Amino acid sequence: MSARPTSGERLARFAVSPARRRKDTFARMAILTATVIALIPLMLIIYYLLRKGLGSWSTSFFTTDPTGNTFFKSSSIGGIKSAILGTIEIVALASVIAIPVGLGVAVWLVEYGKDSRFAQTVRFFVDVLTGVPSILFGLFIYIVLIVGTGSSYAGYKGSLALALLMLPVVTRATEVILALVPGALRESALALGAPRWRVILRVVLPTALPGMVTGVLLAIARAAGETAPLLFTAAATLKTNFNLGQFMNSLPVQIYSDVTSPTTAVVNRAWGAALALVTMILLLNVIARLISRRSRLA
Repeated sequence: MSARPTSGERLARFAVSPARRRKDTFARMAILTATVIALIPLMLIIYYLLRKGLGSWSTSFFTTDPTGNTFFKSSSIGGIKSAILGTIEIVALASVIAIPVGLGVAVWLVEYGKDSRFAQTVRFFVDVLTGVPSILFGLFIYIVLIVGTGSSYAGYKGSLALALLMLPVVTRATEVILALVPGALRESALALGAPRWRVILRVVLPTALPGMVTGVLLAIARAAGETAPLLFTAAATLKTNFNLGQFMNSLPVQIYSDVTSPTTAVVNRAWGAALALVTMILLLNVIARLISRRSRLA
């Protein structure tokens, strides 16, 4: 009988060769380098925003409306209060419209439609909408609800344009995440006698919640930064307005208007508004992540 191999011989049998170690090191360095290259533009953008916009921040910057003045004194041009509140209102209404519809379409595609011909048609149009330029959504709402009805600009019309923009993003992202949920989870719950709707609500959706939150946040972030749809639908106003049926200001439109001004103080306000918009999106991401993590642990 042959002698049993020692522990050292067994480890040597599974040892990694020097060539494989070199390939592994090269691959790790390549991935690290690509990550650093991808982060450099982001870091530069954040640094430039902080450098140009942080000096404009003050208490009055967030608590006063723009005055419309073009003087050189920064105290006479006002702040961005109406733009911040308008952005929150418009994006909130757009989210209320787009997120439930997008989630519902994605659930139907994954759980019921699957590979049917109608489901394939829906996926095709969702993909088409994902690639449509945002200005076309604004033009659509402008033609249908403003020119077609003879009415004026309004905040809720801007929300409808942004909702059309968000809908395909929410639908596609949620569909991809729901498709990754293991089928064994569904089969186990169904085998215990649970109806399909309860399996979706209690098993599938909680499992896919972190990924769904990511998709929703991407849609909200994209909508919050869009200017073109709001120029055609909500226009702009200097004063704070809580009526979504009237003209309403927003951060993207405020930034677009300010950055083209020949006045240095107004341009600086545009940088401060851009930094405020990025900060709002960052805070929204952090809050949503904390909520999703807490719900997952519960």
